[in-house]
Amino acid sequence: MSVARVTEIIASSTTGFDDAVQKGVARATSTLDGVKAAWVQDHKVVIEDNKIVEWRVNLKLTFVLRD
Repeated sequence: MSVARVTEIIASSTTGFDDAVQKGVARATSTLDGVKAAWVQDHKVVIEDNKIVEWRVNLKLTFVLRD
């Protein structure tokens, strides 16, 4: 039987949502073992001078805990 945990992170990018997701997953998998899935819970942009300057995603990551 496996036991899993869900943790939430926020990742950002100056190029787009896809890049923010990639950066978030890369960072999470560098410190968490057994990451199995990521769910993009929310999208957000930061606007300055009428331009998008940052894309942000709230990610929920599922990872399996070791025995």
